Amino acid sequence: SSACLIANQTAFATKSSSEYRLLGLQYRQQGRYDEAIRAMKKSVELEPENVSGKINLGWTLHLAGNQTEATKALGQAIYQKPSFVPAYNALGIVYLVDGNLAAAILVHTAAAFLKPDNEIAFYNLSLAFHQLEIHPLAITTANRATILEPNNPHPLIAAAISYWDSDDKINAQQIYRQAINLDARYSQKSFLNHLQKAAFTPEQINVVNQILSSIRS
Repeated sequence: SSACLIANQTAFATKSSSEYRLLGLQYRQQGRYDEAIRAMKKSVELEPENVSGKINLGWTLHLAGNQTEATKALGQAIYQKPSFVPAYNALGIVYLVDGNLAAAILVHTAAAFLKPDNEIAFYNLSLAFHQLEIHPLAITTANRATILEPNNPHPLIAAAISYWDSDDKINAQQIYRQAINLDARYSQKSFLNHLQKAAFTPEQINVVNQILSSIRS
């Protein structure tokens, strides 16, 4: 088995940058974040000019819970290619999930400026504005994301929570029903925790729960 381990290590040491990147993505899919990060770091080391490699690394660090290193890798990607929108989208989400709302808004606003049909930026701006209780802006940005990505229930749910918290319960319920029409699983309370993967905070999921309860009662 030691010979096998040495052979594996030798194979790991002689791959190309793109092979490391693919290996890292495979490990990430399997939830093996330490190995994914190691492979992606090697890929970046071998091909430092590849901005996508830095974004893959940054996003994987974020998924592994290492926000400081994730921010650093994604910041390097932006510095290297200041007009590359995926880097802004990823960094904005890292800031949003980490609760750094001012930075999340700044980065996503830049992303929307660079690409006006960037539904990711508008959706995440809506979640950030809702957390700051700036409901008119939260509704406007959620509605923009809905127009840009009409088959995704998440922007509708983002709009619904801001309508609800600004005491427009009727609109909140109507919009939430539209989200259920797109994905019936959102009619089940047990499915709502899935929204954490879509960058909703536990407090925001609690508001979704209230909307769903009001529709069902």
